[in-house]
Amino acid sequence: MAKEITQKKEPRTAISPETVIELLGPRKFHNEVAAEQDRVGVVTGMAWTESGGDILFVEATSMPGKAELILTGSLGEVMKESARAALSYVEAHAGQFGIGLESFRDRSIHIHVPSGAIPKDGPSAGITMVTALVSLLTEQPARRTVAMTGEITLTGRVLAIGGLKEKVLAAHRAGVTTIVAPERNRDDLEDIPENVRASLEFCFVNEVSEAVAAVL
Repeated sequence: MAKEITQKKEPRTAISPETVIELLGPRKFHNEVAAEQDRVGVVTGMAWTESGGDILFVEATSMPGKAELILTGSLGEVMKESARAALSYVEAHAGQFGIGLESFRDRSIHIHVPSGAIPKDGPSAGITMVTALVSLLTEQPARRTVAMTGEITLTGRVLAIGGLKEKVLAAHRAGVTTIVAPERNRDDLEDIPENVRASLEFCFVNEVSEAVAAVL
């Protein structure tokens, strides 16, 4: 508007979304949004970044080949360890999820986190990776409007994470309606604005199996 005034144009009295595009040009930055449909092997996760929270998608697929775990998406060492722990947990508890052990024989399992050019790391993707694997191996679609965060242990416990407020705000922006987070982070709800809390359903979990049940 200041630029228009210096050009001797009549100042505007109101700004609308259309006016913003007219003044600044096409939009260059976009927030991630929840997927348009529920998919098998695709789970919505949450991440903390230096500029705030964000959502990310964890995708899992498998194909015939030697039994190995393939990881892509510019994952850091912590996330790679989470993926290995997730696969070990799912394989050790396959019967609990109705997964036959033949699903792990002579098959390569591939976990991918899109936006590969952006490095990703942090100890909060364990339950997301477990759920993506269970969704893949049981062929049950994951609910696209559920976002999750939490690290796991090999025995299935869900550990507390940091940055819940930023993650929840990002998920809310993206159209998520349900948040799955560690029970130990329940007290962090006080940091989240009341209007955001009121529009979301929160599911706090102690065990991985509870998280999987909330998403599939």
